[in-house]
Amino acid sequence: MRTQVGIVGGGPAGLMLAHLLHLDGIDSIVLESRSRDEVEGTIRAGVLEQNTVDLMVDTGLGDRLGREGFVHTGVEFRFAGEGRRIDFESLTDGRAVTVYPQHEVIKDLIARRLSDGGDIRFGVSEVEVHGHTGESPHIDFIDSDGHAQSVHCSLVTGCDGSRTGTRELIPAPAVRTDHFKKYPFAWFGILAEAPQTSEELIYAHHERGFALCSTRTPDVQRHYLQVDPNDSVDRWPDERIWEELHRRVDGDGAEVKEGRIFSKTVLGFRSFVCEPMQHGRLFLAGDSAHTVPPTGAKGMNLAIADVWMLSRAMSSYFSTGNRDGLDGYTAAVMPRIWRAQHFSWWMSSMLHTMPDASRFDIQRQIAELDVVTGSEAGRTLIAENYVGAPLV
Repeated sequence: MRTQVGIVGGGPAGLMLAHLLHLDGIDSIVLESRSRDEVEGTIRAGVLEQNTVDLMVDTGLGDRLGREGFVHTGVEFRFAGEGRRIDFESLTDGRAVTVYPQHEVIKDLIARRLSDGGDIRFGVSEVEVHGHTGESPHIDFIDSDGHAQSVHCSLVTGCDGSRTGTRELIPAPAVRTDHFKKYPFAWFGILAEAPQTSEELIYAHHERGFALCSTRTPDVQRHYLQVDPNDSVDRWPDERIWEELHRRVDGDGAEVKEGRIFSKTVLGFRSFVCEPMQHGRLFLAGDSAHTVPPTGAKGMNLAIADVWMLSRAMSSYFSTGNRDGLDGYTAAVMPRIWRAQHFSWWMSSMLHTMPDASRFDIQRQIAELDVVTGSEAGRTLIAENYVGAPLV
């Protein structure tokens, strides 16, 4: 098989890249190890920046998003028993975020790629990229029927997530430098059939640990509790979960609404960036190159920003032969990545209780939250970062 761009990974980054390339008349093949049902059935959170929403709408992916997404024009920070709202619209010239789960974005992308005649190979295995430092890279793999296949292409993109194999093709430490930080806490997440606790997200600081109340649909809510990284779902019966959520969130103007819990997970926290995000004719995008704590809601948005920039560079290359965009890809996306890393780290540090926190540490965090949410400059800093800087 021959194509212009071989894409390893059928998550948001790989599928969006294939979609954007198609709009510019560029062929691609997407190779995904999971089945379509597995890809579409993996439930993930999703807070979409204004940039992501605008891009989806502008490229024909906005129908279901417009019907089913929840536009949030602000968030609430709760600390010391009180709540303070950050009004995105007034602080960012009308920008906002939309709650629309990642798996729904993936469903939209898959449906559009298939309706456009796109080539997505689900259920592949033993994917190996060869020759990416030369002029003629190719990707070998075993298809879903067990047959050996090979894709010859001009460019290769690694969009295969945090458990990536493509990243390892960039030699470390000779070429690749990895930046890594592990956090001393995790999130215990639940999905519950319950009424909405709030029409907007609630970020709650408490001396017992952070809590987050968010929504998936009017009848399904997604809530999180800060826990020890070694904690397990077996130690959290439903009664304990609701008791702890009430303790950390309830107060003047807020009360957690209970319901039937049907999913429990423990999510680890880490920050990671690899530099550079390219080597020869191989380019990385999304979680294969960087991950962020979920506190800042940046993961999928960074992946979309990566491939938007990469698609522009690839389009220029295929239409004119100019490699400037490709050669400058890492330099172009890194400022946004590090800005998101800083915002995610800052939000996590400001809102979570460290395992060895003293009374001084707790009071210092409350003072910081008071200063940040109590001034227009502080609220603007949060709002601008949360809704996302424009892509251009």
